[in-house]
Amino acid sequence: MTQTHATVDSALDPRTDALAGDWLSLRETAERLGIKTSRIKQLISERKLLAVRRGGEPMVPAAFIRDGQVIKGLSGTLTLLSDAGFDEVETIRWLFTADDTLPGTPVQALSENRGTEVRRRAQALAF
Repeated sequence: MTQTHATVDSALDPRTDALAGDWLSLRETAERLGIKTSRIKQLISERKLLAVRRGGEPMVPAAFIRDGQVIKGLSGTLTLLSDAGFDEVETIRWLFTADDTLPGTPVQALSENRGTEVRRRAQALAF
């Protein structure tokens, strides 16, 4: 079941952790976006950004932030994956797993402004 609060409490498995690469604390995320940490928590609760617990601390994949902004299309993709029943860890796994039809990973495609292709694949998961 998808949770509506900031982070999931289930353990982040090592494989998914490694897929995502670099991670940022909420403070580091706020610094990169030039906003307050409280606003980061609000973005997470609104599913405009995603965080999972790593070592007991909520962390955000660094790939979600580019040029001082949340990558375009992330919010809509997070909503589609949530609607398809994905929890936070499953969402991270999906976003960072290579898809030969894109090509690359969904998060790479989002950062390259190819969000339509990513959302199309995410929508198909709901059926």
